[in-house]
Amino acid sequence: MSDVITDPLLSISHLNAGYGRSQVLFDLSLAIPATGAVAILGRNGAGKTTLLKTLAGEITPMSGTIKLAGADVTGAAAEQRARAGIGHVPQEHAIFAKMTVRENLLLGGGGSPEKAAIDEMLDFFPKLGARLGQTAATLSGGERKMLAISRALLGRPKVLMLDEPTEGVWIGVIEEIADRLSELARRMSVILVEQHVELALRVAKTAYVMDRGAIALHGPADQVRDDPALLRYLAP
Repeated sequence: MSDVITDPLLSISHLNAGYGRSQVLFDLSLAIPATGAVAILGRNGAGKTTLLKTLAGEITPMSGTIKLAGADVTGAAAEQRARAGIGHVPQEHAIFAKMTVRENLLLGGGGSPEKAAIDEMLDFFPKLGARLGQTAATLSGGERKMLAISRALLGRPKVLMLDEPTEGVWIGVIEEIADRLSELARRMSVILVEQHVELALRVAKTAYVMDRGAIALHGPADQVRDDPALLRYLAP
């Protein structure tokens, strides 16, 4: 199954990475377009979070290349990658719990974002507008995810990587987040790691399924959804 992307925004070639001597990713190659969402699926332990951390610069690859808009960023530090346009919303610790919503947003924009940029985020996630003075620790799970996404967007990334954006979120808010991700994907690049498979395949145009640190299946999201092998790769 193939899904050729010409001139990808983010190009990953033969990537190998892990923790110390423990290798987790094996010869991964992915192409991420300039707009649209790409779903990264797989059972727990497949290497999805390690992949995002490696792309964000938190883990140094053992080998392989990572290119952003044609520029090699394989050896770049996490801060350099963030400035270059790689935004990352990790599964945990994506916000400052003791700070207010307003303070979190200000930090997301480098300490001095324009008021219009913050207003844009409050329009995007209206629930945050009523919580500006609250500490992030008092927010619901869904509101924390909205705040984390907003903080990342205020950095004006070219590609936004999201690790489990609906984990711990009430079902009534999951659809709101999914709608916002679909909206984002129409104007920028989104990489979505998500256990909510139906949601991920609905939002994404392309999907990669990982198994034991390698790409086991990939292609257009609707084709991956209908592939009988999908359940085998997602089964515990």
